[in-house]
Amino acid sequence: MGGIFIDGKFILSIIFSLWRMCLAKETPANFVFGDSLVEVGNNNYIPSLSKADYPPNGIDFGKPTGRYTNARTVIDIIGQSALGLKEFTPPYLAPTTAGPVILRGVNYASGGGGILNETGKIYVGRINMDAQIDNFANTRQDIISSIGLPAAVELLRRALFSVTIGSNDFLSNYLVPVITERLYNLGARRMVVINLGPIGCIPFEREVNLVADPEKCAEFPNQLARSFNAKLRTLVTELNKNLPGAKFVYANVHSIVEDIIENYISYGFENTNSACCSVVGRYGGLIACGPQPSMVCEDRSKYVFWDPYHPSDASNMIIARRLLYGNSSDISPMNIVQLLQAS
Repeated sequence: MGGIFIDGKFILSIIFSLWRMCLAKETPANFVFGDSLVEVGNNNYIPSLSKADYPPNGIDFGKPTGRYTNARTVIDIIGQSALGLKEFTPPYLAPTTAGPVILRGVNYASGGGGILNETGKIYVGRINMDAQIDNFANTRQDIISSIGLPAAVELLRRALFSVTIGSNDFLSNYLVPVITERLYNLGARRMVVINLGPIGCIPFEREVNLVADPEKCAEFPNQLARSFNAKLRTLVTELNKNLPGAKFVYANVHSIVEDIIENYISYGFENTNSACCSVVGRYGGLIACGPQPSMVCEDRSKYVFWDPYHPSDASNMIIARRLLYGNSSDISPMNIVQLLQAS
């Protein structure tokens, strides 16, 4: 009696191909680009004057990790809440960021980094946006080698991309389209573009601008940020029109942080103008947070700012929640949960 012979290798190749396609359709990956607001430790691996791998940074994280805050960044929280990631998206330069790990996403952000390649020279080592995208291109090739081109394209199409950069060179907004289009050409389709916060309200700017009234922020830096943000919003609208299949959302962190500062009591804060981790200055904003003689506030949840430049974990929690679930005044044309559900 005749039979049909099926090559075992052929069956295995089909199973492997199906597995790779299913892998690409699991929890969306998380690819993060930016500066110290979202860095998770890349600068630990390069010679740089901008580092956060020492205490008291990470005091509520369990240890210093390279995050410029007491615990988690906004993107850490979004990764946990929206993507269901059990582990935080790892830094690109960490030796352990390899193999199957990269299929869940990679963080390329670097403290002191900016849009322009010249930005941050004062810190010596930093990874600016061009280099971050170069690093992502390397990751993309590794993903293709791991699961094949069709599955890789699907993984990147469903992935969440976020760009949080510009605080170090916010007059260079004209380069934003170059950055986003380059990511688009590498496969990014769902992208969150985060605007500049009210930088005139951070403790450092209050100090250097000699803000006498603790209830007020430095107005000129905030004017510059608002000007940048207005153009950025227009650019995001144009990108949505001009790049087929792409979904860009404009995250209005500026407005969210202003609301936190103006209505701090309703959010459970007690201090909106000073750094929890401080060394010297009326607002603790003249010197970066570090080991002794830095003084750390007892209850970090009561402070909007962790150090002279960065928000606390408590602030990041509020920002993340409003980017995830907020209305069009917080994030438009849709929030992150809606972005991930969009076809």
